[in-house]
Amino acid sequence: MIPRKLQAKAHELAGFYPVVVITGPRQAGKTTLCRAAFPDKAYISLESLDNRDFARSDPRGFLAEYRQGAVIDEVQQVPELTSYLQGEVDSDPEPGRFILTGSEHFGLSQSISQSLAGRCGVLALLPPDLEELNAFPNAPDDLYTTLWQGAYPRIYDRDIPAHQWLADYVVTYVERDVRQVINVGDLQIFSEFLKLCAGRTACEINLSALGNDAGISHNTARAWLSILETSYIIHRLPAWHGNIRKQVVKAPKLHFFDSGLVCYLLGIREPEQLRHHPLRGAVFESWAVSELYKTQVNRGERPQMFHYRESRGPEIDVLVHQGEYLHVIEIKSGATVSPDFFRHLKLLPDRLKDTRLPSAIRNHVIYGGEAPQQRSIAQLVPWRETPGILSL
Repeated sequence: MIPRKLQAKAHELAGFYPVVVITGPRQAGKTTLCRAAFPDKAYISLESLDNRDFARSDPRGFLAEYRQGAVIDEVQQVPELTSYLQGEVDSDPEPGRFILTGSEHFGLSQSISQSLAGRCGVLALLPPDLEELNAFPNAPDDLYTTLWQGAYPRIYDRDIPAHQWLADYVVTYVERDVRQVINVGDLQIFSEFLKLCAGRTACEINLSALGNDAGISHNTARAWLSILETSYIIHRLPAWHGNIRKQVVKAPKLHFFDSGLVCYLLGIREPEQLRHHPLRGAVFESWAVSELYKTQVNRGERPQMFHYRESRGPEIDVLVHQGEYLHVIEIKSGATVSPDFFRHLKLLPDRLKDTRLPSAIRNHVIYGGEAPQQRSIAQLVPWRETPGILSL
């Protein structure tokens, strides 16, 4: 067990709401976090068939067993239980009574919005960020091993070879999770679709091209992307929609949350292969975007992140709107600083002068090197310091 930053926020919400819900991808550490954060609460998992049958067939009797509250794990297995929880917490709204964990794509989000609106706080736990990962004694110390292994905690906690664990994770995800939420006649087609998405990480989404390459319709590609997104495999980085006179491309960018999963799907079998891979820059960009995303969700915030690209003009990898600041961030995998790193940062202020922006703009370049530098145009940030960039 390593310390998780979200634990403090979970305790905070448990002081306000009778129910706290923690969602996130499988194997991100939700169960471990909840049992460590709330050790005095009874623990019950709905993965167990007998517990699941009890909760489904007699929900009132099930909840009566836990009048003092409990950690109820994998609640997406019985989403209708939240309707009965509504009456339970209305009769006794003591803060922090129930802690629920689950995977959002199994209907948990809809059941919560219908039954527990105003009665619960909702958090998302993603795989550890770099600072959290470094708490493992076997955490990698170089960039390419860090990217290649990814951040799923069981790889480090159980010392399982990353390639083996990720292979098993993909099989489990496709054959178990996907089959439960969509009617896929041929799981091999979905597996190929997942690999095609990995090849497009850090790229703008073109549903027609993606569908054609996968041999599926435009609408099916859209639906399958939604499944990947709501199960925290990918996220879509929207385009900046300010009042900009120049034509701006408004397609979202696709980013995977875990770089190790991308490497596995791309067939990258060792860190050195990634060093020379043509998609090295894209893998690094998605990793950095994920680290920035985790920084915000670990604070219980909803990320306000965008990308910017004109059809003929500057392109910025990430814009992060944070209070009175706009963080303008370029991401470069190279370890040697080049003037090209800063080229678009010089052009952007002119493009944004007519938009409603925060008063303070902070420019950063995240790169694959080791030394921080303060340049006149931007702060140069080594890859190791990415999780702290929004505190600069």
